[in-house]
Amino acid sequence: MELSIVSLGTVQDGATAADAYTDVTELAQRAEELGYSRFWVAEHHGVGDSISSSTPEVLIAHLAAKTDEIRVGSGTVLLNHYSPFKVAETFSALDALAPGRIDMGLGRASGSPAADRALQSNQTQQQDDHADKIKEAVKHLYNGFPDDHPYDELHLARSGESVPETWVLGSSPNSAAIAGRLGLPYCFAGFIRPDVAPQAFEAYRENFEPAPFDASPDEPAGMLGVNVTCGDTDQEAARLRASVEAYYQRLSNGNTGAPPPVEVAIDELGGVPDPTPDSLQPGAWPRQISGSPSTVRDLLEQMTDHVGVEKVVIQNMIEDPDDRIRSYELIADGVGLSAGDS
Repeated sequence: MELSIVSLGTVQDGATAADAYTDVTELAQRAEELGYSRFWVAEHHGVGDSISSSTPEVLIAHLAAKTDEIRVGSGTVLLNHYSPFKVAETFSALDALAPGRIDMGLGRASGSPAADRALQSNQTQQQDDHADKIKEAVKHLYNGFPDDHPYDELHLARSGESVPETWVLGSSPNSAAIAGRLGLPYCFAGFIRPDVAPQAFEAYRENFEPAPFDASPDEPAGMLGVNVTCGDTDQEAARLRASVEAYYQRLSNGNTGAPPPVEVAIDELGGVPDPTPDSLQPGAWPRQISGSPSTVRDLLEQMTDHVGVEKVVIQNMIEDPDDRIRSYELIADGVGLSAGDS
């Protein structure tokens, strides 16, 4: 099993984005040592006091400079906010800074009305042109425009050695079908809508057609995103997961703050969450799973076997940065990662 990480850059209460960026950098460096394959950073707008990852392209450049081999990228760039050409330019330049190590993960999402207005987003149009915008960004990267197309005259800053690897990210069968029709790798966000994971990967495979340029794999290439909390025991992992559960409970009530400390979370939840069951029924996956290293390994194997993928990208929103790194260490140990696997 290939493991990767996606980080939101959560900001602890009383801390700053500068502190969060230090935490993210230390996690990326430790992930490289542990044998994780990729380190992605998310894009969230207007909540910088709790989630610092608002500009993944900036953080990617920093992380690439602070690591040596691990792939770094976006999970995801919200393409509905941007010009496909500008996104392609940005990631081609990143590849020139770190040849062969850059992933361009593309998705779409809306935020708060104020953030969307500030970003000058057309929320109606974004639902209709997402596939076209992905296709255009990839064509810019791979010189995919015909000779008589006006965009064929546009040249990107390039490394001369490689091109960013493009992923489509989403949480629905619709996004999966788009990835399939474009012939691109697909990552499903199981921590958003875990119940439709099987349908999404089915739609991806049913619609897959290799693209006519080098961005496309020869066959479907999928990855599953999972929120995982790992502890020395199932009970300790469930206790740590309280921060994540309380975060989503707050979010459902309109509170966009950072995950609370464990003891505060337990108090808000009215107790420690139950450990994740040893067996997960298809179509009834929880948004967050937890367990000891062996339990997490078994759960991830169940999930990946069910949807037919071998790659997992892990989101972890444990409040304490040291506990967060420890969780990733335990997961790597449980799955049997080594530096040679990256």
